[in-house]
Order: sequence, then structure tokens, then C-alpha cells
Amino acid sequence: MRRAALRFAGAVAVAVALTLTSTATAVAGAKPGKGPKTDQPRVEKLSDTLLDPRALYFVSYDGLVNNNSFQQDAVLTHAGYQYAAWYTETRHAVVARRALKGGTPGEWETVRLPHRLSADDSHNVISLGVSPRDGRLHVAMDTHNTRLYYVKSEPGLASRPAAHDWTIERFGEVQRTLDGVELGGMTYPRFLVTPEGELQLSYRTGGSGNGTLELAEYAGGTWRKLGVWSSATGPWTGPNGVVSQTRNMYLHGLTYDETGRLHAAFTWREGNWDVLCHPGGLTNHDTGYVYSDDRGRTWRNDAGDVVGVTGSDPVGITDPGLVVDPLGPNHGLMNQESQAVDSRGNPHVVVSYVPGRFTQCVTDYAADRARWGRTFHVFRDSDGTWTKREVPVPPNHTQRTKLVFDDDDNAYLVMPKGRIVAASAESGWSDWTVLFDQPSMNAYGEVNVDTSRLASDGVLSVQYQQSSSGTSPSPIRVVDFKLG
Repeated sequence: MRRAALRFAGAVAVAVALTLTSTATAVAGAKPGKGPKTDQPRVEKLSDTLLDPRALYFVSYDGLVNNNSFQQDAVLTHAGYQYAAWYTETRHAVVARRALKGGTPGEWETVRLPHRLSADDSHNVISLGVSPRDGRLHVAMDTHNTRLYYVKSEPGLASRPAAHDWTIERFGEVQRTLDGVELGGMTYPRFLVTPEGELQLSYRTGGSGNGTLELAEYAGGTWRKLGVWSSATGPWTGPNGVVSQTRNMYLHGLTYDETGRLHAAFTWREGNWDVLCHPGGLTNHDTGYVYSDDRGRTWRNDAGDVVGVTGSDPVGITDPGLVVDPLGPNHGLMNQESQAVDSRGNPHVVVSYVPGRFTQCVTDYAADRARWGRTFHVFRDSDGTWTKREVPVPPNHTQRTKLVFDDDDNAYLVMPKGRIVAASAESGWSDWTVLFDQPSMNAYGEVNVDTSRLASDGVLSVQYQQSSSGTSPSPIRVVDFKLG
């Protein structure tokens, strides 16, 4: 293995060399892609539409149940129609759609599902998925270490939307299993579509600090479990010498690129909080990366070495070559932020934490992150080198940022409250600039983005909920931007 430098540029664009192990092989290296990029990032606001004037509102774990970074997806586009989901003031789950005709969206149509949110817990989000082969819309919701609530539509509703009216009769009953496949207590349902058009569901079993990641797959109209692919056990020693024996892997996302490679960036959270310098911090540490070239069956590290097999030999803390950006547990590193893949198939990750220049010991992670937290862009170059740069725009918030690319590989960060910061591919993603900042949106914090619409027509749809007080319902909206 060769040693590769992890390049870092701070807010004042001063390069500081760090070194970590990273190997680029023919297996893990860059894929052929587009040529050099020259167009600069641009943002043009197109519209801002109302989904619901009185959406359910409560703050839990510093977030809202209708907008959380781990929803994949709360808003998505398929076959010329866009779909969105949220809980309304009666706690009912709502799914809406609108036609995207000639670039001019139609009116939103809504269906209220026969399910009401069971707990005031912002983990219990709604995630949407489409199975392209049979055109069903799938809805996973309302779970935090509990059994899932699951609904799917009739065939063809998403693949031939204009041929179907938007009514509750188009949806099946609310289930606690995946058509009879029992998942047990689980959290963070994420849908993703394989290059072959099969639908997958990622989820965590167990809990924070002691949990595993699993995959299920919907093929031929039938769900089946693929099994566990991350391990909760193994020794890890904190900087104070304390050993933790359990943890969970928190994903920044699961993303298929154009070649069919599945990318997964993550951070670990330890179960033993004694690894911290102060109990008010977070036990999250390190940014790791693995990938799969067989739809999540086998997992490899950045060097291309097999480090896990789903269902039999999960990826664990003691496996080699997982960490691409080392960071100890005393910096309030946030979990489940964001990732994306550029046109060359290279992974990019957004993380945020309190840098050591402010403190080496976070004592109140929410307050310290709001005061000192900074956002970092971590990505792999085409030569296999991992680079890290601090984004010179503080989030000034506890919440997380979303990352997307336009057709020219310019990177856009949708930060808390809907502020958009971008950097050009031509600069090597070093010229970060604020392109959109509209406080009058009154967005609470985290937002959801529609990556599928951005890929199909270059329009970024951002779902956000406006701030309120206490538990007073507030509007939830979708704002559209033309990028590039």
C-alpha cells in the first residue's frame, strides 16, 4: 500500500498537510468520466410552493420529524412526477405528487394515509422509494428502534402516473412488515435503486452505540432480507485510553454511481461514553468509506480489499483501511450528514464538527456546534488521494448540510436554513461562495433535497419547514432552483 496525503485547506485557504493511508488500485480508483469542467456554479430561484400550511411541528433531538438528513428520500422525482411526504397537524402521514410538465410544475395533489405518527420523535421520519420494474411507490415511516410502518401503492402508479388518479384507493394497507418479511426493531429506513432497477431498503437494527446496518431487496415483486453488513462489536481505544466494545455505523448516505458502484461514507459512534473527555460531547469519531460493486453483497475499503460480506462477515471497527479522515471523539462530529458522487465516480462527503483551534474538548455538543462548528468537504481525487477542505462559511447551527452536484461537477451545499454555498470543479472545489441566502424563508434548520429531479432536469427542489414555537403547526414548502 502507498501513503497518500490528506490535503486540508482552512477557512483562510491555508494548506496544511496531513497524512493517512489511502491506496488507489484499478478496483478502487477513478472511473472514466467527463473532461475538465469550466462552467461556474450558478443558482436561480424558480418558485416556492406550499405543501401544507399546518404541518406537524415539534423539536426533538434538535430536529424536525418532517426534515431530517437521513431521509432518503422525503422528496423525489420519477417519470415526470414529483413526490413529497410529511406529517400534517393531525399527525397523519401525507404523500403528495405534482406533474413536472415542460419545466412548469402542476398543482400538488395530496393523499392522507391511514396512519398517524406514534411518538414525538424526530427520528420517525417518512422515506419514499420507487421500484422501477413494477412502478410502485413505497412508503416507510414512523420507526425508532421499533417495528416499521410500511405502505406500497398498486403497480404502475409511479411509472404511469398520468393514467392513475391520486386517491387513497391506489395504496395498500399499512403493514408492520415488508409484505411479511419481519425486520424487527429498526431505525433510519433508506430506499435506493440498483442499476438493474431493483429497490433496496437500508436500515439499522439495535440502537445508538450498539447497532448494525442491514439491507433488504425488492425484486420480482418480492422482498427478501440480504442481511447484516456492519458490525456492532470489537475493541476501540479512545484518546484517553478507555476501550469501547460496542458501536454503530452511521451512514452519510448510500449512493450508486453511473457505473453501478455503491458508495457508503460513514462515522462510528461508540457505546462507551467514557471514551470522551466530557459527557456532554458525542462519541462519534472518524470518517470512513467502503464501496460495493455487487449491489451491497461484498464491501471493499478504499484500497479495494474485501472488508465485509453482507449476511456473514460484516464490516467492523478492526477491519483495515476504513478511515479516510481521522478525527477523535471530542469534537462534536455530526453523524449522517451528506455524501454525493461526481461524474468520474469519485465520492464526496460533507462532515461538520468543532475544530481543535476552538477547543479540544466539546462539553455541550449542541451549544458548541452552534458556536464553533465548521463544515468540511472531504473527497477522493481521480488519482486516489483524499482531500479535505474547510468551507469558509460557518453553518452557525447544530444541524446538517446536504451536498449535490450540477452537470458540470460544481458542488453545492444546502446548509441549515436553506442557504446555498457552492464551489467550482475547475477550482478543485476550493472557491466556496454563498450563492443564495434568504432569511425570510424562515426555514427551521435541516432541509431535504430531490437528487433525482436534479439529475433529470437540472432543477434542485428543496423541501423545508418554517420555524414555529412550541408545537404550533407551521408551513412546509418546496423551493425550486435552477443550477448551473
